[in-house]
Amino acid sequence: MSTRAHSRGGGGFVAAVKVDLARLHGAWMELVFPRQRGRGHSVMGKWKPESLPQKVGYYLWSLVGALGILLVYPFTVIGLATRYYAAKLDSTRTRLGIVGVTAVALLGWGLLTIAWGAMSYMEQVDVPLDAVYAVAAASGVATISTALAAACSKFGGRALSVILAYPFAMTALFLPPVVAALVTPSLEPYVLEPSYDLAVWLLDTVFVVGDLNQYLRDNYQLEGAAYAAMWLGFSFPMGWFLGTMVSLANVVRPSGE
Repeated sequence: MSTRAHSRGGGGFVAAVKVDLARLHGAWMELVFPRQRGRGHSVMGKWKPESLPQKVGYYLWSLVGALGILLVYPFTVIGLATRYYAAKLDSTRTRLGIVGVTAVALLGWGLLTIAWGAMSYMEQVDVPLDAVYAVAAASGVATISTALAAACSKFGGRALSVILAYPFAMTALFLPPVVAALVTPSLEPYVLEPSYDLAVWLLDTVFVVGDLNQYLRDNYQLEGAAYAAMWLGFSFPMGWFLGTMVSLANVVRPSGE
């Protein structure tokens, strides 16, 4: 029985991939040619080229689409995975409500801020006041981001979710480890040092355009709260990317399937 189940599972996976690729290709073909996706056209059938110019254009367009899909489909897989975990978080938001989610974030971050504020007054614990301010600021940003992400997810459509909900969710996700590393030296090698290496790589590659890297090096130092600002800046393009991938996954494989 286990062998048959395994076989069915493998076949199911391969079949699902084939369906995804067919939908992507059909959507691509339908940008130029009518009735290509095969759904909703069962009576009229799929349109096929008849004249020689139509056939040449049809098969060239099909070839370009097939090559493009080989590059696009891995992003669809990213979108499907993101949608799965986003659905888990959304179910939590549904159970708790926007107020409940915000209250949980406020409680967690508030307790952390109070704890660090209390330790800054203890003589035996060396907690600089700047660290307390950093935690407090990050607490406010993370709590507000959590509330906005939940609100945009509930009341916004797909566009608003991509533009705002996913970036705010990324902000609430990125800030906690960064802030924890800022106030906990033992975490620096796992969070701050890789962040520094990433910043150097970006300055030496992506930000060379227009000498932006030299401007950033001359005017900013990556230390303290700047790490939090760095990841806050990353959260928006990362959120837009993941939101777009989820939208692509919704086109290829609707969430009800």
